[in-house]
Amino acid sequence: MNHNLTALHPYPFAKMTKLLENSRKPQALLEIKLGIGEPKHAPPPFVLDELRENLDKLSVYPTTNGLFDLRQTIAHWLERRFFLPHVNPQSQVLPVLGSREAIFSFVQAAIDHSEGKSPIVMMPNPFYQIYEGAAILANAEPYFVPCLPANQFKGNYRAISLDIWERTQVVFVCSPNNPTGSVMDMDDWEYLLRLSDKYNFIIASDECYSEIYFNEPPIGLLQACAALGRSDFKNCIVFHSLSKRSNLPGLRSGFVAGDAQILAPYLQYRTYQGCAMPVPTQLASIKAWQDERHVAQNRALYREKFALWMAELGELLALRLPDAGFYLWIKVPDQFNNDDEAFVKALYENVAIFALAGRYLSREVCNQNPGAGYIRVALVASLEENKEAIRRIKMLLQE
Repeated sequence: MNHNLTALHPYPFAKMTKLLENSRKPQALLEIKLGIGEPKHAPPPFVLDELRENLDKLSVYPTTNGLFDLRQTIAHWLERRFFLPHVNPQSQVLPVLGSREAIFSFVQAAIDHSEGKSPIVMMPNPFYQIYEGAAILANAEPYFVPCLPANQFKGNYRAISLDIWERTQVVFVCSPNNPTGSVMDMDDWEYLLRLSDKYNFIIASDECYSEIYFNEPPIGLLQACAALGRSDFKNCIVFHSLSKRSNLPGLRSGFVAGDAQILAPYLQYRTYQGCAMPVPTQLASIKAWQDERHVAQNRALYREKFALWMAELGELLALRLPDAGFYLWIKVPDQFNNDDEAFVKALYENVAIFALAGRYLSREVCNQNPGAGYIRVALVASLEENKEAIRRIKMLLQE
């Protein structure tokens, strides 16, 4: 077996299970699950109808690059959403089985060991753990960029030394960020693009939360490229998914788009991987990408829940409204001595609420874990469950 498997960390939810294995919730209370970022809003009925109506097409082997109609639909969506002059559906779009699969497999295809230097995959800290696992199993070194309050919870790329940039082959950016909710602005993108030109690394932008926002839609990487006249999207790749946008996490449908010179060899890699999207899934995905009404309704539901938390708990917790996404990144209250694990245990044992300890989403670098002292709360449950969660948290904190 690959010896690098032993270097993988347990997944955050496995750590949570171990933390709470001897804990018991109050018998009278039903659990409210706010720990996992699994959307619970209803999926669009017309997408499910399309899926059911095409189940007979499961008898057909799908192609790795997917149906042209799906790629064209995605290209048109990218052009509308990110104000792009043109996206070539033949060479700049590739359907994938959800962004998680694509993020992992992309790193395996992208890392080049022929240069002689130990390659680096750079990522925000805290982060989505697939970035780290993908780097480790590609025999590359994960490099963690702290996302701290002093920099609006965004990575400070200006503080990274020359020798690190010279070894960097892939830079993961998550905007909107999981878990902090921070968003890259045009200046951030331009600075990173200039670094990519200088050191020739790939910018891999995880934009799975891009459609959950409050006012103005977040700027995407390809949008920044277009604004700077980089229509070829050189060294730039974005990952998108229907999981959060359309409440379809089980459909496992997303796409990768960007630099055609990168996507061509990545497509060849995928032909060996056996990861083609089933035709019924592709046809259902076309319907989802073509419709924005259900996405606007989805955003409205999240806005309502965020407003409720800010109004009801803003004086008891140090709540910060994120720039986008559906997470609250909450500083642990003083009475829990900055201990995120202790706060998570108290929430479960006293009021039957699942949240996620921030330290499980980050790594200690230079004796500092940027996730320690925070918890992540996913506002994925129903409005009524959120109201009940707020009532219980008020009770816990006031006691």
